[in-house]
Amino acid sequence: MLHERDLELAQVTSALRDARAGRASLVLVTGPLGIGRSALLQRLPAHVADEGARVLRANAAPMEQDFGFGVVRQLLDSLLAGAPRELCERWTHESAGFARMTALADEAGPGTEGPAAAHEPALGGLRSLLEDVCADGPLLILVDDLQWVDTPSLRCLAYLAKRLRGLRAVLVCALRDGEPRGRHPLVCEIADAATHRLPLGPLSSAATAETIRDHLGEPGHEDFVRACHDTCAGNPLALTSVLQDLAAAGHRPTADRAEAARSARPADLRERLARCVRLQPPAVRDLAAALAVLGDHGDPALAARLAGLDPIGSGAALRALGELGLVADRLPEDRTAGPRPRFAHPAVRDAVHASMTVTERERLHDRAAELLYRTGHSDEQVAAQLMAGVTSGHPWSVGVLRAAADTALRRGAPEAAIRYLRRALLDGSLSGEARARLLIDLAAAERGLDPAACERHISQAIPLLPTAGQRAAAALRLSPAVLDRTPHSAADLLRQAAAELGPPDELEGAVREVALRLEARLRQYGVADPAELASAVERLHAMGEEPPTATAAERELAAVLLNAAVLTCRLPAADVTRLARRLLEREPVASARVYSALPLTTVALVAADSVEAIGSWLSVEQRLGRDATVADAFGHLEQAMVLMGRGRPAPAHAHAEHALRLADAHWRELGVASTIALVFTALEMGDPARSVRILEDASRRQSSCLTLTVGLQFLGAAVDAQQGRWAAAVETLMASGRRLEAAGWRNPVLFPWRPRAAGLYHRLGDLRSALALAEEERLRAEAWGVPVAVGRALRLQGTLVEGEAGEALLREAVGVLRGSANELELARTLLMLGRRLQGGAEADGLLREAAALATACEAPWLAERARRGGGGAARPKDALTRTERRVVALAGRGLTNTEIAGELGVTSRAIEKHLTNSYRKLAVSGRRELIAALPRLQAVKGG
Repeated sequence: MLHERDLELAQVTSALRDARAGRASLVLVTGPLGIGRSALLQRLPAHVADEGARVLRANAAPMEQDFGFGVVRQLLDSLLAGAPRELCERWTHESAGFARMTALADEAGPGTEGPAAAHEPALGGLRSLLEDVCADGPLLILVDDLQWVDTPSLRCLAYLAKRLRGLRAVLVCALRDGEPRGRHPLVCEIADAATHRLPLGPLSSAATAETIRDHLGEPGHEDFVRACHDTCAGNPLALTSVLQDLAAAGHRPTADRAEAARSARPADLRERLARCVRLQPPAVRDLAAALAVLGDHGDPALAARLAGLDPIGSGAALRALGELGLVADRLPEDRTAGPRPRFAHPAVRDAVHASMTVTERERLHDRAAELLYRTGHSDEQVAAQLMAGVTSGHPWSVGVLRAAADTALRRGAPEAAIRYLRRALLDGSLSGEARARLLIDLAAAERGLDPAACERHISQAIPLLPTAGQRAAAALRLSPAVLDRTPHSAADLLRQAAAELGPPDELEGAVREVALRLEARLRQYGVADPAELASAVERLHAMGEEPPTATAAERELAAVLLNAAVLTCRLPAADVTRLARRLLEREPVASARVYSALPLTTVALVAADSVEAIGSWLSVEQRLGRDATVADAFGHLEQAMVLMGRGRPAPAHAHAEHALRLADAHWRELGVASTIALVFTALEMGDPARSVRILEDASRRQSSCLTLTVGLQFLGAAVDAQQGRWAAAVETLMASGRRLEAAGWRNPVLFPWRPRAAGLYHRLGDLRSALALAEEERLRAEAWGVPVAVGRALRLQGTLVEGEAGEALLREAVGVLRGSANELELARTLLMLGRRLQGGAEADGLLREAAALATACEAPWLAERARRGGGGAARPKDALTRTERRVVALAGRGLTNTEIAGELGVTSRAIEKHLTNSYRKLAVSGRRELIAALPRLQAVKGG
C-alpha cells in the first residue's frame, strides 16, 4: 500500500533503462523516520520486473555495524543465489583477496578495515564480477539504511560509486535524514556521488484517505480523514500504526471515531520511535527529553536550559530532531513570540519518556519545576512538574501546590485541585496546624466530588486545630445538604462542634457566626423529620416578625427555618414572600451562596408563587458572568426552578439538563437536585419517552433523598397512566402522598399529588374518591393562600363537578390564576373552561387565549389541544383510526372494556390501548369526557 510514490518509482525505472544502454547511475532516496524509504525499496523489484533486471539487496541495521563487510556479504549472497556454476567458481577463485581482507578485518577487531593494501584486489574483483553479471542484463543494487552500513562495506560502496561508469547497473541507497552517522565521511562520499536524489515528502490528505480505505476496508468520513492527516502529519509509519490500532479495536472510519484517531498511541510506533531516540547523541536525547517534560509550555530557550545546552548546541540538536521527523514547528497563540517546537506525533513524547529511566524522568521533572519557578511561570505549570515526582525537597513546593489548587478551583477544575493538594500532603515537613489547614483546603476541594473523602480529611484536621472556634469552622467545610440527605457521620461531626461552642445566643463575633451556621446545617439535615421541622418552625416564630438577617450566618439560618415553614405550610405565604425577599435584598449578588443553605430561598419563592423577585435577582447575578463551575450549575438549577414557577417546563428542562452536566463534573451531590428538577419538568411536559429515559438514568443514582424518591414515584405514575395502567398509577401516588404526610411535607405547590391522584380516580370511575381528594387539595391550597395552588384546586373540582356548578368553579379558577405567575396553569384552565362551554364566541375566545399562552410557555402540546378544542383545522374524527372510532362508539353506549373486546374479538388489553390513544387524540381525560364529546363527534361525522 504505497501511495504518492509513482514519480520516484518512475525515476528509478528510467535510470534502469539508461543503465541497459550503458549509462549507470546512483540514486539516493532520503527522508525522515517513517516516511517510506524502505517501503519504496521493497516495491522496486516488482515494479521493474518487466525490465529484466537482476536485483541485489542488502538491509543495514544499527546492531550490525560491527559486523565487517556484512552488507557486502548480503549483496554477494543475493548475487550468487541461483547463479551459474561457472560464475560461482570464478568468484571463489577471484575473491581470495577479499576473503583475506575480511579475515584481517575480523582479526583486527570491530570497526576496522584491515590493511589498506588488501583492499584494491578484492574491490577490483568485486567490480569485475558485477561487470560480468551486467553483461546479461541490467543490475539493480538496493541498499537500505545507508547510515547503518558497517565501515568496510561503506568503503566498498564508495569505491563502487566512483566506478559505476561502464557498468549496466543502478545503485539505489536509502538514507535517513537527521542520523548522526549520516555525516560519516564515507556516507557523504557516496551521497555526493549520487546522480539522482529522491527526497520523500509527507502524504497528502488524498493519499491519507486512500491509506485509510486500504487498512479499514471502507472510505473514511472527512472528519476522520482530517483527524488522521493532522495527527500523523502525512507520515506513513505513524498513519499505518494508528490505523492498525483502530482496526484491532474494531473502529470504523466514521466521524465519531475522529477523536479516537487523534488520541491513538500505538505501542509499536512508540517502540520504533524510542529505538530511534536511544540511538541519538546525548545532546539530541537531552533536548528531546526536555521538550517532553516541558510539554506545550516550553520554548526553545527554556528547553535548552533544562537540557544543559548552549544556544549553538541546542540549535544543532533541534535541527537534528527536525530532520529525523520527530519535531515540527508550530505557531503559538502569541504569533509575535515566533514558532515553537512540537513533537510531530503524540506518540513521540511517549517514546521519549520510554527511552528514559524512572530516575531520569523524576530528576528531570524536578529540575523543570525549579526552572519554571525561578523564571516566574504560573503556579499550575510548576505544580504539573512537581506532580510527576514522588517527593520534592524544595521549600516552596507546598505553597506552589496550594496556589495551583486555588487557581484550579477558580477555573472550575476541582479534580486538578484535589490532585495538587493530595500531592502537597506527601511533604513530610508539615505537621500540627499547618497540616490541618492543608487538610481543610483539600476537604473543601473534595466536598463536591467526593463527600466521603471530604469528611475523612475534616475528621483528620479537627484534632490538629488548637481552638473550638477553629474546629467548628473546619466542620463547616463539610458538603452542605442540598436537600434532605446527609451521612450520619457528617451530622455527628457538626453536632460535636456545635456542642463544644455552645448556644449561638450566648456567643459573640465570629464565633457566633460559626455557631449560627452550624445550627443552620443541623436543622437542614433534619428536614425529613417531622419533629425537627416543627422545632425549626418554632425557632422561626421565636425570632419575631423580623428575624435578624444582618450577617451571612443569620441569613443562612433564616433560609433553613423558612424552608421548614414552607414545607409544613405553618407560615402564611405572604410572610414567606416578605422574608425571602428580605433575605435576597440583604445578600450580595456575588456572595458564595453555593456552599450554604441560601439557595433554599428560591424554593420558598417558587412555593409562594412569587418568582419575580428571584428572577430579577438571578438576572443581575448572571450579568456578572461565571465560568462552568458549581456556581454556574446552581445558577442553571435556580433558573429551572424559576421557569417552572412561571409555567415554562421546556426551557426549565434545558436548564436542569445543563445543571446536571455541570453538577456531575464539579459537584455530584448537586446532581440529585438537578435530577429532581428534570423529573418535575418532565412531569409537566408529559413526554413518555423522555420520562422513561429520566427514570432509567435516575435509578442509577441510588439516592435516599425523599424529594427525589417522591418525584420519581410521581413520574413513574405518570408513565403508568399514559400507558393505561391507571390503578397502578393511583396506588403509587397515594403511597407517595402518605409518605409526604408522614414527613410533615404538606405544601400543595411543591408536591401536587392530590390533583394527579384525583384525575386517575376519575378515569377509573371512582368519582367519590376523586371529589374527596379535590376537596382536601382546595382546603390545603386556601390555607397556603397562593394563586397557583388555589386556582389548580378549583380547576380540579370544576372538572369533576357537572353542570353550572362545575362551570362556575372553572370560571373562579380562571380569575384566581390570572393573579399567578404560572401562565401554563392559566392556559390549562382556560382550555378546560372553553371546552366546557361547548362552542360560542366566549368559548372560542377562551381557547384562543389558551393557545396563545401555551405557545408563550413553549408548550406546543397544550397549544395544539387548545386549537383543536376550538374547531381548528384538525377535525376530531380525522384524528382517530377506523378501529378507534368503533371502540369509542361502543364505549359511548356504556360497554365495558371486556364487553367491547368480546364484540370486536380482541383482547381487553387492546381495547385499553385504543381508548388511551383516543383520549390523547381527542384531548379528553376519561370516559366521562369522552361521552360528553360524542355529540360533537357525531356532528362532525354527519357534516
